[in-house]
Amino acid sequence: MPTLHVELFAGRSKEQKRELVAGLTRETCRVLGCDPGAVDIILIDVERDQWATGGKLWSEKDA
Repeated sequence: MPTLHVELFAGRSKEQKRELVAGLTRETCRVLGCDPGAVDIILIDVERDQWATGGKLWSEKDA
């Protein structure tokens, strides 16, 4: 049973998440040859002030 953990910035709509998990499930099944019911996807919304790249918080990148 594949389990995918996807971390993304908070603020995506439910429709965007629905489309994402449908596509990830479809491609996982195509590549691994598994049934869609075997694929678990955990979406983790992360606020920009909880994520940093290159030593700088994403919440401060626009500043």
